Amino acid sequence: MSRAYARHTPMDAQQIALVQKTFDKIDPIAQQVGDLFYTRLFEIDPGLRALFKGDMKKQALMLMTVIGLAVRGLDRPEAIAEAVRSLGERHYRYGVSPADYNTFGAALIWALEQVLDGEFTPEVKQAWVEAYDWLASAMKQANRQAAN
Repeated sequence: MSRAYARHTPMDAQQIALVQKTFDKIDPIAQQVGDLFYTRLFEIDPGLRALFKGDMKKQALMLMTVIGLAVRGLDRPEAIAEAVRSLGERHYRYGVSPADYNTFGAALIWALEQVLDGEFTPEVKQAWVEAYDWLASAMKQANRQAAN
């Protein structure tokens, strides 16, 4: 992943604030959100289940912890650049393909919509889509570099 890319996010300050504010609301129910995410992920693509070997409750909580760290760093992308790069490399070793990121994003947005309900306005949704797209792009770039 090029450090130049990792240092910039296409999100504006308002979008970053929306993502951070809504994450504050889902953080207390992180386990529920993570469980919803994985249920939906495996509904969309049952083949992805084979990538996970451990306890899915623990995996769901780890997922939400990582998302929380990324969300808190959106206004300081340089602070999370190395962690995002490392995450992309690890996911490559786990067998995650570039196309899997689209499925993951769809499941994440769906889970957020379920728990945020009426607060998941079009503006909030767009902010989350932008945040996810930026992070996924950085991870895929690291994924490609790990493959070479």
